[in-house]
Amino acid sequence: MNSNYIEFYFDCSSPWTYLGFVGINEISSKYNIEIKFLPILIGGVFNSVNDEVYKFRAKPNPLKSNYYNHDLKMWAKVRNLQINWPSIFPINSVKAMRGALFFNEQEQISDYALKIFKAYWTDGKDISQDNVISQICEDLNIDSNTFLNFINQEKTKSALKENTQELIDRGGFGSPTYFFKDSMFFGNDRIQLLEEQLNIS
Repeated sequence: MNSNYIEFYFDCSSPWTYLGFVGINEISSKYNIEIKFLPILIGGVFNSVNDEVYKFRAKPNPLKSNYYNHDLKMWAKVRNLQINWPSIFPINSVKAMRGALFFNEQEQISDYALKIFKAYWTDGKDISQDNVISQICEDLNIDSNTFLNFINQEKTKSALKENTQELIDRGGFGSPTYFFKDSMFFGNDRIQLLEEQLNIS
């Protein structure tokens, strides 16, 4: 990887991260700049530095919720995505995100992440289940037993925790979070600001 690249901390359990994933890949293609994919566990971030998320879920503000849903639909249209709110939310994404580490090693992480996002946010599948993520492996011509063995190894569990802690240590508090050099950008709607930074670098 050359010296200029975008770091992308992400958890597939967020619709905004799905939007951001598509957006950052468009930026990567436009500027011919690499993405360093860094899977995290968003629950670990929230527990450490952003527990306000849980309070909002427990007692949502109706006005904010209505706007949130409207905003999500508008952004999905911009990104040309179909997003359907899943019946299971929030989802336990730990296995899916450990799986992202596996596919990172296979240099197929972008393909894997897209399939995970689509499975959950378009098709409403339960990505916490072995059979769901195993089918994605098979679709990508990866032996599911090899994959399942990898995601249950202690070194894999530790690597996901390390990425999560790294984001926290760098001042991150959610997903998607991007870094370009020393600048942090949080959220799908900050990609334009990241692009401005690319243009002046």
